[in-house]
Amino acid sequence: MKASSRKPARANGQSCTHNDQHSPFGQIPALEDNDLTLFESSAITSYVAEKFKETGTDLLRHKDLKEAALVKVWLEVESQQFHPPMSSIVYQFYVAPTQGKTPDQAIIDANLVKLGQVLDVYETKLSSTKYLAGDFYSLADLHHLSYTYYFTKTPFASLINERPHVKAWWEDITSRPAFKKVAKGMKFGGD
Repeated sequence: MKASSRKPARANGQSCTHNDQHSPFGQIPALEDNDLTLFESSAITSYVAEKFKETGTDLLRHKDLKEAALVKVWLEVESQQFHPPMSSIVYQFYVAPTQGKTPDQAIIDANLVKLGQVLDVYETKLSSTKYLAGDFYSLADLHHLSYTYYFTKTPFASLINERPHVKAWWEDITSRPAFKKVAKGMKFGGD
């Protein structure tokens, strides 16, 4: 398996090497596994979770149809409800300045309202389960890590911290050894 990255990496003992010409959009990540080439983070993570389900954590909950369905629901929620406002805020705060642009506070403010509404739903859900899809860590939780990590480094982190169940969930998923290892390399600009 080869994955595009800035540095060579290892996944389950298999070497992953730099390879970013496989996305028609010219972006990373991309993954090459023998004759299969994938791009888009969600497709890659789902494929890797499926491929290694027997040797690692079953992030898709294959053995329980209802749990698997709930994982899919929360993957969709992340993609359709959470990610749009979150990515807009992170873009304005971190990316726009690197492109010589001034962050648009009106865009940030509008998306903070939207994100707050989504996080209210999360707060309700997480008051009855430890993780989004149930009392088990899944790919739905994992998909929240990167953008939320950057978001929590902004002045707007109170949106997470003022919701006790969301805050507890965030602290739990970021305390996992694998994420701690990855987070060391998650730098943005002069970070």
